Amino acid sequence: MAAYDIKDELELRKLNVEDIDQYNELLRYVFQVTQSDITSSGYEDEAEIIKEKRPILSKADVYGWFKDEDLVSQLAIYPCTINVHGVMMPMGGVTGVGTYPEYAGMGLVSGLIKKALETMRETGQYISYLYPYSIPLYRNKGWEIISDVMEYTIKDTQLPSTVEVLGHVERLNVDDPDVLTLYNDFVVKTHGAMLRDTLAWEEYWRWEDEAERIAAVYYDEQGEARGLCFYWLNNEVFYIKEMIYLNEDARRGLWNFISAHFSMIESVKGKNYSGEAIAFGFDDSDIVETIQPYYMARIVDVDKFLESYPFTNRKGYLSLDIKDNAAPWNNGIHTIRFDDSKVEITNDISDHLVSMDIRTLTTLLMGYRSVSQLVRAGRIIGTKDSLKLLNSYAINEQAYFSDYF
Repeated sequence: MAAYDIKDELELRKLNVEDIDQYNELLRYVFQVTQSDITSSGYEDEAEIIKEKRPILSKADVYGWFKDEDLVSQLAIYPCTINVHGVMMPMGGVTGVGTYPEYAGMGLVSGLIKKALETMRETGQYISYLYPYSIPLYRNKGWEIISDVMEYTIKDTQLPSTVEVLGHVERLNVDDPDVLTLYNDFVVKTHGAMLRDTLAWEEYWRWEDEAERIAAVYYDEQGEARGLCFYWLNNEVFYIKEMIYLNEDARRGLWNFISAHFSMIESVKGKNYSGEAIAFGFDDSDIVETIQPYYMARIVDVDKFLESYPFTNRKGYLSLDIKDNAAPWNNGIHTIRFDDSKVEITNDISDHLVSMDIRTLTTLLMGYRSVSQLVRAGRIIGTKDSLKLLNSYAINEQAYFSDYF
């Protein structure tokens, strides 16, 4: 039977909680999750992780292709909230994308992505994040890289010397109320970061045993939590899952705490999501840091996203000619105007016009690449004056994103 005939037998519909077993079975097959992975993450068996995953289907929008009653391809959209240059915006987190191999090559994922984009637009999620299992695939659908993860290794002899700070560090459980509050305090001050509700924290620890993780929290002289480090010790290595801080005193206090383990460890291994190398902050900066792309994003609805974007320059008119193969409502002219400091988006053409695709607009406005970098790469076309105006609109700030879903 031809592929197009098989697809004619399939139905695209929304999953419900009764589909949880098939949802997890497809995830486990596609991503090759083993029983060892399940038990090492702190679950007793697969039944427990299915129980943990069950609320996701009631909170998220999950779509799948079915052949009769059998699920053969799926995609989930998590309801999230992120910080975009100081503005908290609803975000659709795309995850769980998978298709059984015998149904590959039929355009099922393309159909799911089309449905996902329509759904996110309808629900007011005007930007979407995802972790790519294939960067080329998602670039073809309009997503682009917006953040990196840096992994570093520091020898025990390279740890910073202890410095005087005003506060102190306490070791807490990872779900302590101070930990949860501090993280969201950090998010509202940090571009790109995501607020963590119960669902987000569950996904953050999904494939780790949080009972074996420790939260080191730095408190200032007023007793307010100002810094946080999730860590564990194993085989004389101090592993850092994530470190955040609201001020320099907190950063120094956390590194004082880590350096206090000098006699217990041979090295520190950690991850850094800030977009900036940490080596410069050490007396001995000769440390190993590796960088790789982490999360991708795409603007779902250009007009609505631009209406919420916190432009620093609110003068002049600029027209964006956008190309978007996967979301046709974004194709064409989007002219940015300001009326009493309020952003207005129209489809008339101003004297200043720049052209780019949806990927380029996303990575520019999320601060991953600058106007000059994208012009040199041939990703933005426009006159000198138009590009200068565009540069004055785009905020140059790296996104921080440490979650995984």
